[in-house]
Amino acid sequence: MEITIKHEDSLIIELAGRLDTNTSLELDERIKKEEIKENKVIMDFKDLEYISSAGLRLLLGLKKELGKENKELEIHNINEIVREVFQVTGFINILNIK
Repeated sequence: MEITIKHEDSLIIELAGRLDTNTSLELDERIKKEEIKENKVIMDFKDLEYISSAGLRLLLGLKKELGKENKELEIHNINEIVREVFQVTGFINILNIK
């Protein structure tokens, strides 16, 4: 998986490839190293091909941690495969999807 992180008005995290058990650990470590000063974190899934339950857990944990600091998490540009996973798991109602 490729991870690109940009600090702009929001912290933008672009993912390409698969967010699964192995890559979610890598993403978690990268996020923990970032000093998140922005009030919003945008996960851009435009090039994300797949997300597993490990990826969903990471998103839920990130949303919870950001919420403690009154910061938002938004998910942008999900494809039909990822949208279906979000719908089946109920995450479509938990996460802020744009």
